Amino acid sequence: MKQQSRKGLVILLLAAVLLISLLPLFLLPGAEFGGSDDAGSQMVAEVTGTQYEPWFTPVLETALGGELPGEIESLMFCVQTGIGVGVIAFILGRWVERKKWTDKAGRE
Repeated sequence: MKQQSRKGLVILLLAAVLLISLLPLFLLPGAEFGGSDDAGSQMVAEVTGTQYEPWFTPVLETALGGELPGEIESLMFCVQTGIGVGVIAFILGRWVERKKWTDKAGRE
């Protein structure tokens, strides 16, 4: 694939990502975008006819004596995401380097 067509494809994909992520905010201005935990507990309540009760309290909430602040939850989520991305990037980098080394060994 030529460099110019690759650049155009990347720009097109980035534009599609922006459209997919921003379009709902403008088309549904008053909508609530809840998480899967809220939707799951509502579905359990609907199916069973009783209010959903969690089986346990998270360890950090028990240790702190209350819920974690939203900023701390966001920070922990971002740290987990960063660690996961680092692991995936490391594995992909190893695969690329392994391919380079095997190709180089095959030419010699």
